[in-house]
Amino acid sequence: MESVSIQNQTKMRSTKEDLILSILPLLKLICLAVIGLILGHPKTQLIPKATFKLLSKLVFALFLPCLIFIHLGETITLQNFVRWWFIPVNVILSTVIGCVLGLLVAKICRPSPEYFRFTIIMTAFGNTGNLPLAIVGSVCHSAENPFGPECHKTGTAYVSFAQWVAVLLVYTLVYHMMEPPMEYYEVIEDGTEIQEEASTNDLSRPLLVEAEWPGMEDRETEHCKTPLIARVFQSASSLSQSSIPEPDSLEENDPATAPRSPKSLRCLVEPQMVRRIRIVAEKTPLLHILQPPTFATLLAFFVGMVPPVKSVVYGEDAPLSFITDSLDILAGAMVPSVMLVLGGMLAEGPTESRLGIRTTIGIVVARLLVLPLVGIAVVYLADKSKFLIPGDQMYRFVLLLQYTTPSAILLGAIASLRGYAVREASALLFWQHVFAVFSLAIYVIIYFKMLLSYV
Repeated sequence: MESVSIQNQTKMRSTKEDLILSILPLLKLICLAVIGLILGHPKTQLIPKATFKLLSKLVFALFLPCLIFIHLGETITLQNFVRWWFIPVNVILSTVIGCVLGLLVAKICRPSPEYFRFTIIMTAFGNTGNLPLAIVGSVCHSAENPFGPECHKTGTAYVSFAQWVAVLLVYTLVYHMMEPPMEYYEVIEDGTEIQEEASTNDLSRPLLVEAEWPGMEDRETEHCKTPLIARVFQSASSLSQSSIPEPDSLEENDPATAPRSPKSLRCLVEPQMVRRIRIVAEKTPLLHILQPPTFATLLAFFVGMVPPVKSVVYGEDAPLSFITDSLDILAGAMVPSVMLVLGGMLAEGPTESRLGIRTTIGIVVARLLVLPLVGIAVVYLADKSKFLIPGDQMYRFVLLLQYTTPSAILLGAIASLRGYAVREASALLFWQHVFAVFSLAIYVIIYFKMLLSYV
């Protein structure tokens, strides 16, 4: 009887310790966010919005690239590049599954037709960058973390490795899914499109527009605020010819393409559908992915996978170790800065939204409660299929986080760039991050219980 009692006490102590280990990292992040909320709250105004925007730019242009370069570059090798193949695949899988859930939400909740695609993409695309980095950093901050001494370096490397595919998805799938519907525009006789006046004052924009990808709205292209795909693919029978120009007219207006490919010659050799797809591809701003975090990722790949260069940059005895040490100090400011900016964003409160309460609740439930359950099944099946690195629990933890985080704050910036549903995105992101406090706590406890039982 005594042995049974001792076993029960040990089991209860172990369960209590697991609970503390899983909940403490989130409590640390919540404290940082609350500090940002207090500093940025309109009633206190201890720190103005301009300061938060400057801090977000520092995160984007300095702290995040330093973090990526230090930890990804030191960990990545040609062998690891191949072994980690499931990380980017998992980002795509989570987005595809999220799109299916978003479609179900749109069918069940029946939002206004103009928000149909918006509902799908807000459910599908989660935060795969700043928030997972903050969670991993907080989990690994304690010396008693359950993932070992290399926890922070490997966890950050895994999250950073997913960044490049996430950015590609932003400027392809997300960019076009957030396209304004044709009905959003008023078309007059001369073909000029009239839309809501966008404020040119940087301080008047919601903080969420600048919170994760500062300066995105300043990179507007000719067609970023127009329903480009609808104009290219919509048949002439449904709308008048004056309201939707032919693809050739879109092409002829582009001086870069018109001289080298005459309309008469191209029509002879290129099918109409191929031509329309090519026009959309040419108008997709893929060059915008070349930002500081992307450069840091590419540089980390190059340095990390070339041993002679890596030995010069990384390691205590490396000739350039003083540079990496300096960058590591800057990288340490990443997590607190991100959470302070998030708190400042939440301090602005929700904006007015025409999305509807039912659709908002549907997106929150699908994104924060249903998708993580599907993610557990996906990661479990991948593990059983031997797609994952054997015995690496941090690898599995990062994969699970990709299904658990709220919608990416970057979606608010895309909405602003496309000039559509900015208030709806702001309100939805606010409520998602509020309820994510509880959903993340629940699922992190579940993940710890699952993963630590195999350690």
